[in-house]
Amino acid sequence: MKAPTKVPTKVPTTSSRILGIDPGLRSTGFGVIDMQGNKLTYVASGCITTNDKGTLPERLKTLLDGISEVIATWQPQQSAVEIVFVNVNPQSTLLLGQARGAAISALVSHDLPVAEYTALQVKQAVVGHGKAAKEQVQEMVKRLLQLPGTPRPDAADALACAICHAHSGHGLGAMIGAGRTTAMAIGRRRKSGRMV
Repeated sequence: MKAPTKVPTKVPTTSSRILGIDPGLRSTGFGVIDMQGNKLTYVASGCITTNDKGTLPERLKTLLDGISEVIATWQPQQSAVEIVFVNVNPQSTLLLGQARGAAISALVSHDLPVAEYTALQVKQAVVGHGKAAKEQVQEMVKRLLQLPGTPRPDAADALACAICHAHSGHGLGAMIGAGRTTAMAIGRRRKSGRMV
């Protein structure tokens, strides 16, 4: 067999598709972006809403099914979820936690690695300070992804979570922290021979 006449060029980095989730029982936002190097491109966003009159199990099933449909449609390779903060109202916190659990269940059932970020980390990554108002997050998401219009608050928060995850692998991630990654995702990444 002949030796190759020239060294093959390095395969260019392919884009990575990230799904961001902003969990909520009434409305769960989702945002899908592509990352190629430092370039972020908008793919899709929206909200999965549940029926206020439905039982809790029915509403959680709506969220699980909705996120599963988003995954099947857009085929993300990574996911990021906002960490629940503790409300003054314990009942609200419990319901939000259950919605978040349904979202994470949908993600891991499709073998997606799940990274988790606090609201402070997400705002820091997107706006530059952790006390940013929702309107500031919406405006910065619009600018960063060059959107023609302002996304709805839940969708904007989900896109912001995806942007935060994209930045966590770059220089900005060193400042804001890379977020917590579930043990399942860590195990999967180690099996592939490298940590992302």
